[in-house]
Amino acid sequence: MRLGGCGWRVVALVGISLLSSASVEAGGRQPTPPRRVVITVDDLPWVEFALSTPAEVAARHRKLIDALSRQRSQAIGFVNEDKLYQHDALVPARRQMLEDWLRAGLSLGNHTYGHRGLHSTAIADYEQAILRGESELRPLMAAYGAAPVWFRHPFLQAGQEAAARQRLADFLARRGYRIAPVTIDNGDWIFARAYVQALNAGDQVLATSLRDRFIAYIEAKFKYYEQQSKRLFGREIPQILLLHASALNADSMDELLRRLRRRGYEFVSMEDVIDDPAYAHADGYRGRAGISWMHRWAMAEQQPKVFYQGEPAVPADVLALAGVSGE
Repeated sequence: MRLGGCGWRVVALVGISLLSSASVEAGGRQPTPPRRVVITVDDLPWVEFALSTPAEVAARHRKLIDALSRQRSQAIGFVNEDKLYQHDALVPARRQMLEDWLRAGLSLGNHTYGHRGLHSTAIADYEQAILRGESELRPLMAAYGAAPVWFRHPFLQAGQEAAARQRLADFLARRGYRIAPVTIDNGDWIFARAYVQALNAGDQVLATSLRDRFIAYIEAKFKYYEQQSKRLFGREIPQILLLHASALNADSMDELLRRLRRRGYEFVSMEDVIDDPAYAHADGYRGRAGISWMHRWAMAEQQPKVFYQGEPAVPADVLALAGVSGE
């Protein structure tokens, strides 16, 4: 059909209107920013030396490194230097495990020598544990043009008394350290203990079940802390996930990180998130336990008890399999 002059003007006006509406709609929709998370792995070089053969540890360590690298995780591992030794002698293969992290482009931080809790250790002895915790770490990182920058408190015990907290902060600053907090705390170590025992018993059915339940549990933790973040800050802040160097995480890491990508997460470094304003919030916790910084910040805000409800817990049967009474 042929349109006259008036008809063409109508079509043109309609077209312009539609294009304008589309532009406004497209312009009005802001792209959803990606979620961000730092993957941190504690107790390097490995947790389960006493529960696994050297060959098993080597294979699982390699599997964990490969998964972290393949998923472009930018992970950082926190080192317990006492785990480098056996009968007071440095074990070269264990030191090599740390070098494997650096060669893979991953980072390392200080988690003390001896994994000593601050709340049961004199501050002078704690400082010595930090210094001893870098005796191998610092020269090893120097060979890769780096230095230890991040420190994580064993048991997430950040100090109960103001004087000890301030002295530790000053000590860490003089050594060039920054504290690596945790927002997504969890009981992966409990699942891991049950899992390695299942492997040692040859119970693959149980091991597979534990692995699947663990991944679902970590996803539930993410959902919970995403909501806590929005309740506390009105937005989702970048998160820091705590895991451990174990057979469970070696076997789960690929799938876990894929699941997190499907949740919209990018894997970033500690440097990428620590300057977010949320991380400058006051820590209002002075108890003996080690808890998420999300809840430490909430305590500074004097949030009511209901704020903390609903956090996913390790199931009772997993606690029993691991032989522990609680988280």
